[in-house]
Amino acid sequence: MLTKLQCLKKKYFKSLFIRKKALEKCPQKKGNCLKVFITTPKKPNSAARKTTKVVLISNKQIIRCHIPGIKHTLQKYSTVLVKGSQVRDLPGIKYRVIRGKFDLKKVYDRTKSRSKYGIPKLTN
Repeated sequence: MLTKLQCLKKKYFKSLFIRKKALEKCPQKKGNCLKVFITTPKKPNSAARKTTKVVLISNKQIIRCHIPGIKHTLQKYSTVLVKGSQVRDLPGIKYRVIRGKFDLKKVYDRTKSRSKYGIPKLTN
């Protein structure tokens, strides 16, 4: 049995760990791209990570998302599907765009980790 103090602490910690606030406890949300740009990662890494600024259709919140994989077809006003997923070397980016949905095309010629990039299993 929990004491009153433990119950209060449990409620406090539960509210503290809602991380992806823009998704409002949904697995994915639909949005429109406002701007597509390149950001550089934190200190030990060096690369050009493709990111986009997305306005969510349901709640009109503006978030920054990472575009995974090689090459993309995103432009201004493209429709995308967003999921909550942290990009470790990009500070402040807590969302990713899902490949193979709406205007963002699949990554072709992919044999490993296909589910992350929208490629169905090839049957021969």
